[in-house]
Amino acid sequence: MKQYNSIKAKYPDALLLFRVGDFYETFGEDAVRAAKILGIVLTHRNNGGDKTELAGFPHHSLNTYLPKLVKAGERVAICDQLEDPKQTKTIVKRGVTELVTPGVALNDDILTAKSNNFLCSVYFGKKNTGISFLDVSTGEFLTARGTEEYIDKLLQNFNPSEILVSKKYKQDFHLAFGKEHHTFYLEDWIFQEDYANETLNKHFKTISLKGFGIDHLTEGIIASGAVLHYLSETQHNQLQHISALTRIAEEEYVWMDKFTIRNLELYHSTSPNAVTLLDVIDKTISPMGGRLLKRWLALPLKNPDKINQRLQVVNHLLSNAEVLQKIQHQIKQISDIERLISKVATGRINPKEVIYLKNSLEAIVPVKALAENSKNESLKIIGDKLHSCEMLRNKIKQMLNEDAPVQVTKGNVIAKGYSEELDELRNLAFSGKDYLDKMLEREMEKTGITSLKIDSNNVFGYYIEVRNTHKDKVPDDWIRKQTLVSAERYITEELKEYEAKILGAEEKIQILEQQLFTQLVVWMNEYIQPVQTNATLIARLDCLCSFTQLAKDNKYILPVIDDSHDLEIKNGRHPVIEKQLPLDEIYIANDTSLNKDDQQIIMITGPNMSGKSAILRQTALIVLLAQMGSFVPADAARIGIVDKIFTRVGASDNISMGESTFMVEMNETASILNNISDRSLVLLDEIGRGTSTYDGISIAWAISEYLHEHPSRPKTLFATHYHELNEMTETFSRIKNYNVSVKELEDNVLFLRKLVPGGSQHSFGIHVAKMAGMPQQVIRKANKILKKLEKSHSSEELTDNLKSAQNELQLSIFNLDDPLLEEIKEEILHTDIDTLTPVEALMKLNEIKRMLIKTKKA
Repeated sequence: MKQYNSIKAKYPDALLLFRVGDFYETFGEDAVRAAKILGIVLTHRNNGGDKTELAGFPHHSLNTYLPKLVKAGERVAICDQLEDPKQTKTIVKRGVTELVTPGVALNDDILTAKSNNFLCSVYFGKKNTGISFLDVSTGEFLTARGTEEYIDKLLQNFNPSEILVSKKYKQDFHLAFGKEHHTFYLEDWIFQEDYANETLNKHFKTISLKGFGIDHLTEGIIASGAVLHYLSETQHNQLQHISALTRIAEEEYVWMDKFTIRNLELYHSTSPNAVTLLDVIDKTISPMGGRLLKRWLALPLKNPDKINQRLQVVNHLLSNAEVLQKIQHQIKQISDIERLISKVATGRINPKEVIYLKNSLEAIVPVKALAENSKNESLKIIGDKLHSCEMLRNKIKQMLNEDAPVQVTKGNVIAKGYSEELDELRNLAFSGKDYLDKMLEREMEKTGITSLKIDSNNVFGYYIEVRNTHKDKVPDDWIRKQTLVSAERYITEELKEYEAKILGAEEKIQILEQQLFTQLVVWMNEYIQPVQTNATLIARLDCLCSFTQLAKDNKYILPVIDDSHDLEIKNGRHPVIEKQLPLDEIYIANDTSLNKDDQQIIMITGPNMSGKSAILRQTALIVLLAQMGSFVPADAARIGIVDKIFTRVGASDNISMGESTFMVEMNETASILNNISDRSLVLLDEIGRGTSTYDGISIAWAISEYLHEHPSRPKTLFATHYHELNEMTETFSRIKNYNVSVKELEDNVLFLRKLVPGGSQHSFGIHVAKMAGMPQQVIRKANKILKKLEKSHSSEELTDNLKSAQNELQLSIFNLDDPLLEEIKEEILHTDIDTLTPVEALMKLNEIKRMLIKTKKA
């Protein structure tokens, strides 16, 4: 316990798995936590009168229990026996061999094949915030800096498993990014520029970081230095596979704030069992492709040339079905070579995995040939860059058995004919066993005992077993070793000699196989770079094949991408909703046309449930897919490059942060209005519904006017149930009204889900309530109240305001002779305020205001 306590003191924040014989034990508070997470028995033992909690599991079950602990958010220090207990008479030397944390894991049971496992670090600088992401299982190392809003977006995109922050900035982190992330706090001295530069240069064996193009990103460098420091702290020192630090180039990708990423449900959904866009579009075959597709979805391109390069490859593969089929067939044979080569670097690869790596590299050879012989330039470049790794493949083939086991200790790892010494030892070990059979035959003949048996156990080694009925025939020179109920066991000099030879050979075989395999792994380190390059290229090819398969399966078309500011979609469909429809139902496609000259804002009205939100979302998703380099669900599409996509869709309370629906809505909308550009696509759904009707109409009107008058003229789709906003087209030339059509059938309503020009005047809220199964008495009562309100829809407050306005206007214009003012006077005098509905009163005021503006201009 003294030894345990001294090791535990070095890792106070980790759950310590302490190896004792064949078990990993946990003690005290660690045992309580481990028992709860793992569902194992919690016991107690008395140590010098102190009661200590105890929970443990067999050492060979580590791969079963470790993932459970890490997924529960625990940092786990694995403390192993560092010497053979047989070789020491004192307490066995022990030490922590690895610290596994949610962000630093190489265990396949912890990692997810198609997702990165990022360790992240955030540094708060004076002007900017720095961030760094590292996946130790693949070697990807990324950095960036920017505003807290940009960092928040990256955290949402990359979804790190663990975030490192300075203890000094704990509060700042929570205020900026919330408390839902898994964080670990480091000492402030780790986040220093000099120390970070020294750590990174030492790791990359460079004298400056200029070669990575990040030397100006001070905050990003500091965050990256903290990540590498943390790896050394967690006993991860073999990191040859982390060979570069890459900048996340903000200017190259479409900006989507965290609200947009969440609202469009790209790869996460707040609803359980909901289908995300990634679920629908991911047709990748390899783990590397799956991880890259997520990255492409998080960071769509803004450069038309790069987008068109991807589109041309997809178009080429679509028209060359045989090539597509052959490439996909080969990719199916390729294991996760990115993670396998990382295991080579960290010395954790096993013989079976080396065979997987060799087979994967062999599957790349035909892919290289297919790509090189392609007529598409981008495919040719991929083929040219792929490494055949012939020497590596031949070496593995020459050294290892094709059916090599997972563990070297199981034997039969090294191929016959590779090592003379090993072959001799194997002959001795196995011919020794043949010799034993011959010896048994000789002894049977000599003694006349036909039931003799030669066997072995761990205690006595080899022995000859004689049944009690033949005891009297045993020769005098046999030595008795053990007496059983029905038999006696003996040993002879000859048997002892051969036993020593066989056992010695088996032990030497094991040692030699281990040595040869270790030499192979060390030699394989030379191939880290080419294999990583292959992994990157295969991932890229897999994504492009995935886009091709998607287009083929769902009748997607090639979009036209250009530098214009126009957005033209003919019969666009929602990629996710169309896959969820019943088999006999066809998705109602819709056109969308936006430009900066005459149709900058489309005001979409229509009842609830008619499909307004779907039209908004599908427009964003079509743009997003196109700028990823994918075909799109439409009959035709022309997309002028979009640099920012903003959405305000759906309402969700953020009660944990003390914010109401309306506050969340206003925060998100303010973020949009403060960041729009001339290439932005803005999608607003039901803005202002979180407050009273008049406040809501006023806010929605003001936002629409702001977007219309903004110098950038952002392309905007505005879905609303405020039919009063239809009036805006009279004043604002680039706002156009559309509605999602419905068909009224006696007491019912049929949603046609077709977008048609013109505004809508009904909300059909009661019909929707009826469809939802609301009790009939509630529906009847609602209809009665609606008719009553429609008859006497007046508001005292609004009427008083209008009367007051009427009096003031009368006083100011009664004595004027101007014909237009005379017209206004007549308009006011002939308005019966008591019969006006509140909305009609608002419209009347607006009409008079426009007449006055005309007078002023005149």
